Amino acid sequence: MLERTILIVKPDGVRRGLVGEVIRRIENKGLKITRLRMIYPSIECIEQLYDVHKGKPFYKDLIEFMSSGPIIAMIVEGDEAVKVVRNLIGSTDGREASPGTIRGDYALSIRENIVHAADSVERAEYEIKVVFSETCGDF
Repeated sequence: MLERTILIVKPDGVRRGLVGEVIRRIENKGLKITRLRMIYPSIECIEQLYDVHKGKPFYKDLIEFMSSGPIIAMIVEGDEAVKVVRNLIGSTDGREASPGTIRGDYALSIRENIVHAADSVERAEYEIKVVFSETCGDF
């Protein structure tokens, strides 16, 4: 089934020059990038993006980290795009992510794990609205 999802290269991935590598892997898998945006996100935008984690011990650090520099957000389309992208990026904890996945190959820690992707079609639509809104940030 044709789906769309969001994939974000986090500040650590942008700083380390891994944007091209992430895009290469998405395109090599046969997925289509239909929209791409580089922004310096506001704290409010990141709080909305990670609203499901509010109240958790790592929430404050996550918000600070994700608003610490520019991010690259993309809308990715393809057959079962959510599942395919999640498989491409690997487990959240880079120490547990399989080799060959983006996080398995490049993550430095559970926080600096290069990318973020939605975990469902519904969540993807919500996150796309948040990150691609005019109020999310500028660059």
